[in-house]
Order: sequence, then structure tokens, then C-alpha cells
Amino acid sequence: MKIKKLTQHMALLLGFSFCLAGCGGGGDAPESSPAPEGESVSTGTGASEATRPSSSDSSETAAADVKTESVKIGVLHSLSGTMAISETSLRDVVLMAVEEINSEGGVLGNKIEPVVVDPASDWDLFAEKARDLITADEVAAVFGCWTSVSRKSVLPVFEQYNSLLFYPVQYEGEEQSKNVFYTGASPNQQLIPAAQYLMSEEGGSYKKFYLLGTDYVFPRTANKVLKAFLLSEGVAEESIVEEYTPFHHQDYQTIVGKIKDFSVSGDACVLSTINGDSNVPFYKEFANQGLTSGDCPIMAFSVAEDELRAMDVPPLVGHLAAWNYYQSIDTPQNNSFVDKFKKYCENNNLPGGADRVTDDPIEAAYFGVYVWKQAVEKAGSFDVDAVRDAVYGLQFEAPGGSKRMHPDNQHTFKPVYIGEIRPDGQFDIVHQTDGLVEPDSYSKFLHPEGDFPAPTGGPQQGT
Repeated sequence: MKIKKLTQHMALLLGFSFCLAGCGGGGDAPESSPAPEGESVSTGTGASEATRPSSSDSSETAAADVKTESVKIGVLHSLSGTMAISETSLRDVVLMAVEEINSEGGVLGNKIEPVVVDPASDWDLFAEKARDLITADEVAAVFGCWTSVSRKSVLPVFEQYNSLLFYPVQYEGEEQSKNVFYTGASPNQQLIPAAQYLMSEEGGSYKKFYLLGTDYVFPRTANKVLKAFLLSEGVAEESIVEEYTPFHHQDYQTIVGKIKDFSVSGDACVLSTINGDSNVPFYKEFANQGLTSGDCPIMAFSVAEDELRAMDVPPLVGHLAAWNYYQSIDTPQNNSFVDKFKKYCENNNLPGGADRVTDDPIEAAYFGVYVWKQAVEKAGSFDVDAVRDAVYGLQFEAPGGSKRMHPDNQHTFKPVYIGEIRPDGQFDIVHQTDGLVEPDSYSKFLHPEGDFPAPTGGPQQGT
């Protein structure tokens, strides 16, 4: 691998707006925010063993003949445009992980050089930047993407060049590439448990479901999975409403009026895959029309702690979200991780400073870097095929607790939590699974006959 000086200049970063889990679209760039000081990785604090994912694999690290002094990784997150608010936080935590690793000697004796690029919330530009990272910068792996449309855009590139992408956001499933490790949730680790909870006595025994989302691939496919599940559980077709709004939709008066009529029986809830800044007017109009979580709870799949920072929280209290991690998880390793992220943001003069929060995608982006590091050390090599094989079945301690990689389907075993919004913008965990949930690449509710597609990509795709 060539030794190259890092010359990547940080793009202008954005201020705080909203995340879109798997969304698309453009939009005006928010107020810019500074990159961490220094080069790609700025001065911060190192991590303790309690906060750093550590492998529980007992095999010795293989010896490696590594002659380079540094190894490059790509950081492919939007730092401008619609998605900057969400993706900038992932950039920040990836650089924090890099700094921690470098402070302890790097990987196989090599310092990590992060090459940070800004695809600017432009889905075609994601593919172009990914290709440049792989072919020109010769990165060993890439950590990035948020939206499903950006992931779909770069997927052919990673498969063409047999490179690795670590993808940290929950998604709609119906995909399995050997060139992607999915550290976020699959549908059976978020969508299905959320619906099951609402149908249970514990969750309110709801019988009517309003499926409301933004009009693009993630909500449409997610709702396809949810509707198939609800029908399989005996929910009547007329008790399921499905509706979509465009990106950046602001006027929810008519839709909330329909929800109000739909919920008058007292046994209705909303399953929300609304993404981005549309959440602000939706929740505001919900409250304006006198609806509360007691009347008709909203279960959100794209509203986390980072989004709540930009919202008027009091009207949201009592509404729900389904994730695999919350900042409020009260364990020594998570408390340490939260504290270190706040200090990192403060030390590097990042927007929000010590008031920054962690959330599910932030945790998944963070431990993804350590999964790659541990796999490289296990393989004794940066070779993509060797690293891929080493990832399978890897067990580690993440900030939110023990997790492990699936032995063959590229996804992550994770716990599932249902959280209730608190007045301080955090979540009370009101329900959790017993242990880790095995991830599914494809939903059994969409493939009841077991006709799951074969994985794509892999070493045979290399050029």
C-alpha cells in the first residue's frame, strides 16, 4: 500500500437540522460548522478499555509483514446539504475513534490516516467520491453513508472494486452485499419489535395503525414489511392506513386531521418513517390539534437524541421510538463513551460542544471502526478478503454493551429497545429484548416461502 500524506481539507460543515434515515433530496445548506482542529483527526482524549469495543475472540493476532507507516480509511459522510446535520456527527465520532486507536499505536503498527470527503447530500456524488477513495486514495476501508439512496448509489462501486463499506444506520433490509457490513439495524431489529410492542398489552394493545412516511425507498420498503407483518397478525386491512409526503413537507394540517379522525376510537397509533426537517411541523401540528401520546402515540424510526436537540421537546413527551442504543443506557462503559464524545466535541470547538449527545447511529459508526481494526489484527493483513473473513462472528464490547457480527450475512446481532421521550430530550427505556436479536437481511414477511436472494458482491467481483 502506498504511503501518501493526508491532504484532505475539510469541507464546510453544517449547523443543526434533521436526519433522514435512508432519504434523498437536496436543499439549502445550513450554517457551516468547523471541522476538528488539526488535520483529519484532531486532539482529544483517548478511550479507556471500558469504552472501547474489545474483541472477545481468543485467537492470537496473526503476524503481518506490514511495511507502510500509515494506512488510509475513507470517511464518506455529507458535510453539507440536507444530510449534514446527521452525518457530521458520524464524521465526528469516526475521527474520535481514529484518534483513540492512533494514540495506542494504530493498527498493525500503522497510524490511521482518515481521508474525509464531502458528497454534499448528492447521491451521484456519493458514488464518485467512493470511487476516488478506492482508486486514487487507495483506502483500506470506507466508513460512511446514511441514506438508503446514498448506500444504493455507492454499492455497485464497492462491489466492482471489491472494497469494504461499514454502514452505520438502520435500514429497510432487502439487501445483502459481501462488500458492506451493516452495523445498524435490519427490519427485524427495529420495525417488527416496535409493532409487536404496540400490539402487546404492555404497549397498549393497539389495533389500528397509521403508517406515515417520507416518499422514498426506506419508508416505502419499511412500510411494506410492517404491513405484511400486521396482516399476518390478523390486523384488518381497513385498520391500516399508508400515506407519504415529499421531502421537506411542512404542512401537516390535513394529515393530522385524518389521524385525529382515525384515532377517535382510542385504539390507534402512528408508525412514523418521516425523515428530516418534516418531523418539526408534523409533531407541532400533532400537538396543535390537541393530540397527545395518550390519545395516539407516535412510534418513530428516525427520531433519536440528535434530532430532539433541534425540536420543541415538551409536546413530544410520551411518544416513542425504537432503536438499538440510547444515550440513557446507564452502564460504566456507556457513561464513559458519552462523556468522551462530549469532551471531544468541546475540545475541538465543534457545534454544541459539551452539550452534544450520542445516539444509535453514532454508536454504530464508532464501533464499526473498532470492528474493522479488530478484524485487521485478527487477519494480520489489510487485505479486503482476509478482513472480511475475520469480521464474521467477531464479538466485541460496544458502548451500549456486548454485540457480535453475524457469521455469514454481514449484519450485527443487537438488542432492541423501545424508548419513551423525556422532557430533557433523552429516552426512558420502557421495553427491551431478552438478549441480542439475530439480524435478517431479508424479511420473512416479504419472503414467506424462504426464497431469499443470494448475496451480491464479494471477491469474484474484483477487478
